[in-house]
Amino acid sequence: MDRNIRSVDDVLRLLDGLFAPEADRWTAGGASWWDGFYADRSKAVPFFVAKPDENLVSYAGRGLITPGGRALDLGCGPGRNALHLAALGYEVDAVDLSPAAIAWAGERADEAGADVRFHCGDAFALTATELTGPYDLVHDSGCFHHLPPHRRISYLALLDRVLAPGGHLALTCFAAGGMGSELPDEDFYREAGLKGGLAYTAESLRWIFSDLTEIELRRMRDEPPESQLFGEAFLWTGLFRRG
Repeated sequence: MDRNIRSVDDVLRLLDGLFAPEADRWTAGGASWWDGFYADRSKAVPFFVAKPDENLVSYAGRGLITPGGRALDLGCGPGRNALHLAALGYEVDAVDLSPAAIAWAGERADEAGADVRFHCGDAFALTATELTGPYDLVHDSGCFHHLPPHRRISYLALLDRVLAPGGHLALTCFAAGGMGSELPDEDFYREAGLKGGLAYTAESLRWIFSDLTEIELRRMRDEPPESQLFGEAFLWTGLFRRG
């Protein structure tokens, strides 16, 4: 008889198991799935482009964030936003599960002469042991919406550990009515799948991040192909500040 639960972490790992093998997309075992995703760099994937998010550029341009501090890029993928943060003057740590993504990001950084520290691994584990902050900016473009509902606990704990007082969270995620699943939280456990990612309403994001101060929450601008910025209207962009 197995009795394996005596902590919140034990419960979270048990719930992770309900989504196997999809759980590999947010836990340390997810490298192989994401490596396959990044294997063909010529795929028509919107965020494979070497362009920063339009909202991130806008935040700096309007003085909503102050470049020059420390930044953590969660789920950095091929590094397009990490490189922009470095160009703004941030001291950047960028994390991704996939060695293939980190390799691609490192190549881009070398080509651009950008100073970014890339880390391959589970962001939850790394921010608990190595990347302890404090960070003036935590940036996430596409990580949060791939987490199952119970891992929001881990995500908020991560912010509580590493985000400096007065620091900002810059978030980009699937918007309801655009892309991603709009099932209620409990249905993901009944169906044991994330349906490609979770879509959020503005109200749900405000509730989840209610311990932070909302600076701006809007739909991302749809940028044309010739633009120097990345923008897709099926995404939310949000900027929140820690008090």
